[in-house]
Amino acid sequence: MQEGINAYWVILLSFLVALILAVTPMPAWSVWGRPEWVALAVIYWTIALPHRVGIITALVIGIAMDVLEGAVLGQNAFALVVVSLLALVLYQRLRVFSLWQQAAVVFVLVGINQLICQWVQNLEGAGAQSLLFLLPACSSALLWPLVLHGLRGLRRFYRVT
Repeated sequence: MQEGINAYWVILLSFLVALILAVTPMPAWSVWGRPEWVALAVIYWTIALPHRVGIITALVIGIAMDVLEGAVLGQNAFALVVVSLLALVLYQRLRVFSLWQQAAVVFVLVGINQLICQWVQNLEGAGAQSLLFLLPACSSALLWPLVLHGLRGLRRFYRVT
């Protein structure tokens, strides 16, 4: 019984930290390269615990992200649902990939997340004029080893299954 309670608290707390990191103010020169913390958390938990975290979780976290950012309602939700769906389809392969192969897949998944968000922003007339909107995919892929080992350590310490 205790493991189930820990599982929900650890997962919820990790998403809360990701949401806080996603809206934490940054210096102007680094705003374009902000990692997609929420997408990284969704990808990790979807790969690690596909029976607990999936499309519904991504939808709820995405709506929370939309509210926090003041984005069009559903923009981040749709993007995270697509990322979660792709991670669910690939999770068995991703588990056996090397760390850098996983980082490459994370680059593609976060890139898809960014493209969807950019598409919605272009529909409302507020999209970026350059390809700088893809920088978070690079920074997220570079941070993937830290996120993977950090969340895996939490998952093992609290015996989240």
